Amino acid sequence: MKKIFVFLFALAIFFRISAQIPVGYYDAAAGLSGLPLKTALFNIIKNHTTLSYTPGLWTAFQTTDVKPNGKVWDVYSDVPGGTPPYEYTFVTNQCGSYNSEGDCYNREHSLPESWFAGASPMYSDLFHIYPTDGKVNGVRSNFPLADVGSASTTSLNGSKLGTCSDAGYTGTVFEPIDEYKGDFARSYFYMATCYQNLIATWYNNSTEANAVLSNNSGLVFETWYINTLLAWDTNDPVSPKEVDRNNAIYTVQNNRNPYIDHPEWVLAIWGPTAGIRTTDVSDYLSLYPMPAKESITINLNRADLDIKKVELYTLASGMLQSYPVAGKSVTIKLNDYAAGVYFVSIFTNNEVIQKKIVVVK
Repeated sequence: MKKIFVFLFALAIFFRISAQIPVGYYDAAAGLSGLPLKTALFNIIKNHTTLSYTPGLWTAFQTTDVKPNGKVWDVYSDVPGGTPPYEYTFVTNQCGSYNSEGDCYNREHSLPESWFAGASPMYSDLFHIYPTDGKVNGVRSNFPLADVGSASTTSLNGSKLGTCSDAGYTGTVFEPIDEYKGDFARSYFYMATCYQNLIATWYNNSTEANAVLSNNSGLVFETWYINTLLAWDTNDPVSPKEVDRNNAIYTVQNNRNPYIDHPEWVLAIWGPTAGIRTTDVSDYLSLYPMPAKESITINLNRADLDIKKVELYTLASGMLQSYPVAGKSVTIKLNDYAAGVYFVSIFTNNEVIQKKIVVVK
């Protein structure tokens, strides 16, 4: 019976999505993967209608973030399948000032506005802005969204602020409840795509932005954060709420979140093997020896590009080591690594090239 329910649920999601995507909307992305797919999606969803922050977002929330009972769908207070500690009425409970949880709801930039210096159109893009409790929003502040190990603050629905438990970062982060982690992950993948032409310039806007963003317009995020987002996306798949929200936002912004319509595109772009080039880069990039034993040398033979960083990782463990580079060549020692298949992400001035390497002993 459980398998039948899951099948019917998935079928319902499929028809809800399929019925709302305009015919031909994603034609330009057909057959692509890796960064070419991301660029194709950028060209599809960019230049959307820009809403006003006030009253545009307040008004839009009434169709994009409304619960079945007509209340505000606040992801920082909602308890899916249970009774939330409080609920808000549109307009009536709009912030205003607040002192504690349950006072009012406001507009939460899930990708903090300080990261993009409060610039438009990001400032009012609904795909990363949610109505949330004002107090909890303030607690979240500008900290990255990630998994918390030791919590210093816990909201009434279980959202937490505390020390990051994800490998690769030890700073303060904010963790939403499990049921909404995938929503936020797909919001971040949307932002990395819709603002592909701008996001590399956000790197130095704040310490928190630097911890998450990778100063490039390709994969955009640091490896530790890609691993977090991929885990959230996998463990919390697209829900009917997201599908309905996607469709509602499309009616006011005239663009869509492709990672809600096509969840498989997340791994096609950010998955551990997604970025391995299908086009030939051997005319300017070489890795030798192959297979490798004690070390591997990476050479970049293009006058206009330098290697900025190289990351070594595996499918099972994620990133193993990051090597800062300033030049056209780097040698990675492999003595401490077992035989097997590894991957390297080679960060240049304006792109990320991912290659597979085989280590033998």
